[in-house]
Amino acid sequence: MKNMTRFERGGDPYRKLGVGRSALINKWFNNLGISSDEYTIDKDFNINVRGYLDLRNTDITSLPDNLSIEESLDLYGTDITSLPDNLNVGKYLDLRGTNITSLPNDLSIGRWLDLRKTKITSLPDNLSVGGYLDLTGINITSLPDDLSVGGKIWLSKDRKDKVYVPEHLKKKVKYV
Repeated sequence: MKNMTRFERGGDPYRKLGVGRSALINKWFNNLGISSDEYTIDKDFNINVRGYLDLRNTDITSLPDNLSIEESLDLYGTDITSLPDNLNVGKYLDLRGTNITSLPNDLSIGRWLDLRKTKITSLPDNLSVGGYLDLTGINITSLPDDLSVGGKIWLSKDRKDKVYVPEHLKKKVKYV
C-alpha cells in the first residue's frame, strides 16, 4: 500500500508537507541579492553559506534557524533583536550597534565575537569563541563559568570591579 499524506481540516498543507520552506529561504536570500550558488539548503533545511555574509546597515530583522556561515557574518547597524537557534559562524560575528539583547545557548564562533555597544547584559551558557571576545561598551555583570574563549576578552575599564570573571579566564581579560 502506498504511503498517503493525510490533510487535516484547518491544517496548513504547506507546513504538513514542508513545501515552500526552501522557496521562502531562497526568496529571503534573493531579496538580499545573494546568489543561490553562495549557499546550500539540505533536506533538513540546514543552511550553509559559503564565505562572508554582509548584512550590515540593511533592514534585516531576523535570520533563519539552522544557519551556518563558513566565514563571517556582519550585522553591524541592523535592527535585528535576536539570533536564531543553531547559529554557527566560522570566523567573525559582528553585532556592533544592533539591538540584540541576548545570544542563543550553544552559540559557536570560530574567531571573533564583537558585541560592542549592544544591549546585551549577560552571556549564554556554553558560549564558545575561538579567538577574541569584545565586550567593551556593554553593561555585563558576569562571565559564565563555562565560557570558552581562545584569545583575549576585552572589557571597558569602567567595568573592572563590576564584572565577575571566572578564575580560568582572568588572564585573558584586558581592560581598555
